[in-house]
Amino acid sequence: MQIFGKTNINFIKWRWHAIVVSSLVIVAGIGQIIAQGGPRLGVDFSGGTALVLRFDGPISEDAVRTALSGIEGNKSVQQYGPASANEVFVRLPQGPVAEEGTNLDDSAQRVDDLIRAANLGVFTRESTEIVGPVVGADLQRKGIYATLTAMLGIMVYVGFRFRFTFAFGAVVATFHDVLVTLVMLNWFGYELSLNIVAALLTMTGYSVNDTIVIFDRVRENSRTSRRDGLENVVNTSVNQMLGRTIITSGTTFIAVMGLYFYGGEVLQGFAFTMLVGIVVGTYSTVFIAAAVAIDCPNPAPPWWLLTRRGIAPRSSP
Repeated sequence: MQIFGKTNINFIKWRWHAIVVSSLVIVAGIGQIIAQGGPRLGVDFSGGTALVLRFDGPISEDAVRTALSGIEGNKSVQQYGPASANEVFVRLPQGPVAEEGTNLDDSAQRVDDLIRAANLGVFTRESTEIVGPVVGADLQRKGIYATLTAMLGIMVYVGFRFRFTFAFGAVVATFHDVLVTLVMLNWFGYELSLNIVAALLTMTGYSVNDTIVIFDRVRENSRTSRRDGLENVVNTSVNQMLGRTIITSGTTFIAVMGLYFYGGEVLQGFAFTMLVGIVVGTYSTVFIAAAVAIDCPNPAPPWWLLTRRGIAPRSSP
């Protein structure tokens, strides 16, 4: 479906400008993360207790924070949801308790006792999330493994389907998408959680799918336009797939927007990650993956890969 007709925009001309902008964003974001002592980790990864308390009447964050002043450690108290809901989110760091028995619920019970003692009004505990330090570290490690495994699988698949530089470009673009999204999450104050990791993996697959569609068109055009340089072929392919890219990304973006605004606080981090990922993934397909595929040297693939593709005889060394 062509929504713009036949376009001839020189996207590739701006690839180095895009790489510079992306590099600045990533370096600035990582610098801020290092300066603040690391990324903001949710209860899933850092361990601790997260509570959502609903009060019968209006309540201020300062009042709840003052009531919990007797609990040591870096506490987080903030409004949860719209102000009319009278809900407060309380997060406490993991205390020196064992991973067994009912000790993990001690901090949640202490929050209830301190707020009742401060006479802040009638309230109910809407949700409780408790993760011990061992479980948090294990989830953090598995989240990293899942992301790296996905990227390795992407590189192997694209390496079999296309030339090596395309596989390398797809992986570089994927790393770019993950890093930029993590920077944006940190800038907007979102904590890393299992929901965020799930969104990152979903975004990675979505971005690579868009990249593969364009690379497949590049391969087709290379067969019919052998005299044109790779830069011209890539630029032509991007223009040919521009309508498809905008329709696919646009409809997905609109769907995720609904999830962001109406999915509630629990899904807001997931939806925000997907929104950023859709925009960044579309951008990286055109400017990052294509740029790497054009400018990266293309080494000869190993003989066993040529044999598998039927290019070289099986007796090749």
